[in-house]
Amino acid sequence: MLPDIQNRDDIFKLVDTFYAKIRKDDELGPIFNNVINDWPHHLDHLTNFWESQLFMKNVFRGNPMKKHVIIDKITDNALDNDLFGLWLQYWLGTIDELFEGEVANLAKERARNIASFLFMEIFKARQA
Repeated sequence: MLPDIQNRDDIFKLVDTFYAKIRKDDELGPIFNNVINDWPHHLDHLTNFWESQLFMKNVFRGNPMKKHVIIDKITDNALDNDLFGLWLQYWLGTIDELFEGEVANLAKERARNIASFLFMEIFKARQA
């Protein structure tokens, strides 16, 4: 039996493990590695994001939707449904490797919702 996500350290473990996989992926790696220059800062920033999402702590500052729209533009609309699906597969798989329980399930559900929302906002921005 695996532990549930209980605190910021667990979230960092999830985020760090997840992005280690993403950075090596043939499709996602080039996008992330070309856009992110300071991985330690980015991992901390994303840990803040997920800590806010999972534990309702007000520690995240940023606008993920705006950032993803910008990234889509600079990558010539490379952020498509397949890439969001691949990202989600890595996220869900990493959670399943490391954790199980109520908060782990919440992290999966929030990721599904976030991926759908971001993709739809990117699509709308392309139409504007």
